Amino acid sequence: MSEYELIDQSDFVKSLHYDDKGLIPAIIQDDSDGAILMLGYMNETSLQMTLEGGKVTFWSRSRKKYWTKGESSGHYLNVVKMYSDCDRDALLIRVLPVGPTCHTGKRSCFSWEMK
Repeated sequence: MSEYELIDQSDFVKSLHYDDKGLIPAIIQDDSDGAILMLGYMNETSLQMTLEGGKVTFWSRSRKKYWTKGESSGHYLNVVKMYSDCDRDALLIRVLPVGPTCHTGKRSCFSWEMK
């Protein structure tokens, strides 16, 4: 028995549980080596944009607008696979990144390690 249950795209999208602001957290992971690159938030529309375009698109909570990661830098996140957690209230998106992911120029936004 596989650890993963395959579900078709429309059922996958319909099964998700968004928070009271209509958002769901999306953890972005490098498909080539498993490194965690960033965390962003999506709503149903940005998820559809991601599925249709193949590049990760978020909803910016601070700017109140959609943004495709890489639209200004060229450092896109190309979707390989998408998973939801068991409660269907979080996403894991495996990507092939083009260049660094963090706006600071680092590969990952998770670059601060506690001593």
